[in-house]
Amino acid sequence: MKPTERLTYSPISQRPPLKLPGGARMAVWVIVNVEEWDITQTMPRTVLTPPAGGAPMPDIPNWAWHEYGNRVGFWRMLELFDRFNLPAVLAINGSAIEAYKPIAEAAHQRGWEFIGHGFSQRNMQKVENEREDIARTSAAIQGFTGKAPRGWLGPGLTETWETPDLLKQAGYDYVCDWVLDDQPVWLKTTTQPILNIPYTQECNDVAMMLIQHHKASEYRDRALDQFTQLYEDAKGSARIMALVLHPYIMGAPHRLRYFREVIEQIKARGDVVFMTGSEIADWYLANGPKAP
Repeated sequence: MKPTERLTYSPISQRPPLKLPGGARMAVWVIVNVEEWDITQTMPRTVLTPPAGGAPMPDIPNWAWHEYGNRVGFWRMLELFDRFNLPAVLAINGSAIEAYKPIAEAAHQRGWEFIGHGFSQRNMQKVENEREDIARTSAAIQGFTGKAPRGWLGPGLTETWETPDLLKQAGYDYVCDWVLDDQPVWLKTTTQPILNIPYTQECNDVAMMLIQHHKASEYRDRALDQFTQLYEDAKGSARIMALVLHPYIMGAPHRLRYFREVIEQIKARGDVVFMTGSEIADWYLANGPKAP
């Protein structure tokens, strides 16, 4: 399959202008990733290299590093979301809803949007039955929240060639894996098109802290630089900016202040709106080009 079978090339400079509600210039959405890591499997992301090399199991230090985020980091982050009355999207493994029920309850009580993030934290290309994995994830979210999830974020942004087709067949309205635009775009499927909402690999704590090994302040610096440019780009047509957080990364004591500083400065702008994925999707459905 070629990418052109999913979407057509569209230069952003040649599209009709998009206008956000209330005269807002751009929209920002914040995605918090909550994941359950299997201690019986090799940890794909590590903070500490085993002293003798290899991939030991159980990998206690690296499993515990992830677990800290759900035991402590999330709750530290939650205080900040409450302070700023910030809407958020919870990208959560289906299995994590039961494993970390207090997190799911806290997010649900605050009206956060839940989106599918795989049933477990695994590469979707290695899942035995992708259709079943999507169905289990949807059932876990609907069983807990009372609403079927509308959005999907693959673990590690992973997809198979069939993922958009399967998501649309399962009732999903949007996906976030195709990080290739600053506005929503339509992806073709074997049935009806599915919307892709701008996500980010740049303002993503995994990329910055774990892959590129920047110091904590890079999150603030890069996010504000990205915001400044997108704000300028949006003078004629709305732009969407994503901020991505993992509790075990940005929820660490030495990092969270930099996310707070980002929110403080963006909130100071009166013409920027914070939205959820579903709110962005509904806005685009009403105001953007119709699905091909």
